[in-house]
Formats: sequence, C-alpha cells, structure tokens
Amino acid sequence: MNMENAPDRAAAASRYPRGAMVFMLFLVCALSFADRAVFSSLAQVIKADLRLTDLQLGLLQGLVFAVLYALTGLPLGLLAERFSRKRIIAAATIVWSAATLGTGLAANFSQLVVMRLVVGMGEAGFTPPAASMVADVTPRTKRASTMSLVLLGTPVGIFAGAMLAGQIAAHWGWRTAFLAFGIPGVLVAALLLLLVPEPTRGMHDAPDAGSGKAPGFGVFIKTVLANRPLLWVIAGGSMAGFGMTSISQFMAVFLARNYHLGVREAAGAFGAISGLSIAVGLLVGSFGTDYLSRRDPRWPAWGAAIGLGCAPPIYWFAFHAAGLPLAIGLLFVAGSFLLLFFGPTAGMIQNLLPTRMRASGLALYTLLYTVIGSGLGPVFVGGMSDIFARRGYAGDYLVDCPSGLAPHGAAAAAVAKCAQASASGIQLALSLSVLSFLIAAVCFLCAARGLRTRCDTAGDGSAAQISA
Repeated sequence: MNMENAPDRAAAASRYPRGAMVFMLFLVCALSFADRAVFSSLAQVIKADLRLTDLQLGLLQGLVFAVLYALTGLPLGLLAERFSRKRIIAAATIVWSAATLGTGLAANFSQLVVMRLVVGMGEAGFTPPAASMVADVTPRTKRASTMSLVLLGTPVGIFAGAMLAGQIAAHWGWRTAFLAFGIPGVLVAALLLLLVPEPTRGMHDAPDAGSGKAPGFGVFIKTVLANRPLLWVIAGGSMAGFGMTSISQFMAVFLARNYHLGVREAAGAFGAISGLSIAVGLLVGSFGTDYLSRRDPRWPAWGAAIGLGCAPPIYWFAFHAAGLPLAIGLLFVAGSFLLLFFGPTAGMIQNLLPTRMRASGLALYTLLYTVIGSGLGPVFVGGMSDIFARRGYAGDYLVDCPSGLAPHGAAAAAVAKCAQASASGIQLALSLSVLSFLIAAVCFLCAARGLRTRCDTAGDGSAAQISA
C-alpha cells in the first residue's frame, strides 16, 4: 500500500472547510424535514378541506412519497460515487422545493399525489451524497457524531416546520404554509454551490482508498451481501423507520383528535415533542456510542438496541395517557430513546463499507428504509386507523362519517360519535405500530455479534472489499 501521499492528504484534510460543509448540509437537512413536518402538522386540516380518509393521508405521507424516493435513491447514490456530490444535493434541493410550492396549489388528492411524488424524488438526493462527503473529511471514530451534526437539521426542521406551519395556517390557510417553505430551498442550494468545495474522496482512509474508478453495481451488491453485520444494521434501521415514520406522520393527528386541539396547538405540540426528542436521541446516541466504540466497536449496535427496546412500552402509555401534559412528557421520553439508533446506524454503514461504496451503501439503506418505513408505515397506520374506527362505531362509519368526519349540519351527538371513533382508531393503530421497534432491536443485537471483526478490518476502506 503506497504511503507517499499521506502527508499531502493530511494537509488537505486540515485545510478543508469542514465546518462550512457541515453547516450547509445541516441547512439542507433542515429544509428537507421542514417540508415533511409541514404536511404532517397540517394533515388534519388538509383532510377536512379535501375530504380525505386516513388511508389517503397515510398514502400521501407514506407510499406516495416513498415511491420515487426509493426508486431514485440508489441510482443517485451510484452517481454520487462518480460525480460532484454537492451539485447533486443542490439540484435535488431545487426539485423538492419546487414540488413543495406545488403542494400548496393542489386542489385534490390526485394533484397532491403528483406533488408528493416529486418531493420524494428530490429528497432522495440528499442523504447518500451528504454522508459520503462527511465520511471523506472525518476520521472513522467521529463519523457518527459528525453526521449527527448534519442530522440535527432533522429536529430543527421539524420544529420550525411544525411551529411556523401552524401559525401560518391559522392566519392564512394551509396552502400559504407550503408556499412559504418552498422558496428558501433555492437560496440554500445556491449557497451550497458557492461556499462548499467538493471534498477529495477518502482523505481519512488509506492513501489509495479513494483512487481509481468506483466499483460496478454488481461488485457493490456482492460486497453488501457478504457483509452480514451490515445486512443486520440495514434491516434494523428499516424496521425502526417503520414505526418512527408512522408516529411522526400521525402524531399531530393523534393529538388533535384525542385532546381536541386546534391546528396551531397540535402543530406546536408535534413540533416541540419531535424536535426536542430527536435532538436528544440523536446527540446522545451518536456522541455516546462514538465514545464507547473506542472501547468496543459493538457499542453503536448495542446502543441502538437499548433505545429501541425501551421505546415501545413508553409509547404505549403515552398513547393511552389521560391528560395532554402526561402524553407530551411520555412522547418526549419515548422519542428520545427511539432516536438513539439514528446516528449510529449511518456511522456503522459508513465504517462497514469501502470509500467508493459509502454513498451507494447509504442509498441502499435509504431505499429500504423508505419502502419499509416511510412507505409502508404510514399506510399501515392509516389503514388500521380506518379499520379500528369502523369497528368501534355503532353504525355504518363510512356512511355516517364520510372521510372520518360527520357531515356538515349533523347533530351534535353524531359529530361526537364520529370524533370518538376517529380518535380511538388512530390511538389503537399507533399503539400497534410500535411493535416494530422490538424487531429492530433484535436486528441490531444480531449485527453486534460480528461488528468487532468487521470494523477492525474495514478501517482502511479496503478490507471490506477483500473480505467479500
């Protein structure tokens, strides 16, 4: 292995403006999740305005969003191994921002479907190239914690998106909220191109780790399939995403129905719970397991399993809490435990793959996370909510409560019956969805068994290829 260029590579790594790159990627991440938070926060208002069912809400927030996100994620990851990653991220940001603007102009379910498809396609272009850039400028033992600084855009975006969307919608309607969040993406994309240079690949790996052509798709798949810990990590993260996305997309709906909150109050509570719990879980999980991994490389998987094992019972009590303050407190605690898996998962995937496969590895994980988590999770909860609501209603729910709401002008008793059935339906559906976290915890425990050997041999970015 040629070590001639090691001093030059170290000097290049020290000169690279890592802080500016992390900050700009943080802003892009925040905008991405702000868009999702706007839709989640205003879902109940959109449902009432366009007379949608919970299943249709689940499709819009889940499978519809996930289709192009999943289909384009892996090709974009493969492109990121070969072309400028910052340009891919900038182009993707412009695409999803334009579709966010279009969401505010949609007049029916079909038009919303088209806009959410395009939003998903655009947002698929962020995480794989961003994680690859972070891995290039960061040592192996700091990749999870550095990526967590980028992913702090998640809670910030959710908090800002939910809080501002609720305020805007209360004064000017839900459509204006989408228009307001579509414009900043174009400006941030331009700043990313101007301020962030494309990093040299593999600056903290072996001198020849980032050289040569990116491996073909067949070699990549063979490498992944031969890496058993990596497969368990991807499976665990995907199953965790099933429950996490389900809860995130329907939390504001749950709070509005079960505690009789208006759009501003429900959006504010959702934003505060999600933003704070994600920030705590992300930082504790990433920095904590990075620190502990210096003693034992299995700690990222152990930490993820611990959080995922603790979250389900707390969530169950939260969904059945008698009062709003108790529900909010329990949802915050449960979310903090849940998010312990988020940062370490990205770090483990980066450390278990060679330099020129990292964007593709994150893209593959994103594809499965999107299909299983973002795609199927909200659809499952929306569909089960409709089923539970019908079973808990004394009468023909679909006739008496079209789209889950009593007809305009209905008697107060009929309105109350429909509201109770819809509240009970979403409560039971969310309580069922958290069982996916237990499956995810088992996957991470299985990953931990082989993590010590794989991390020890993959540190230079080449052994993972050789072992395949």
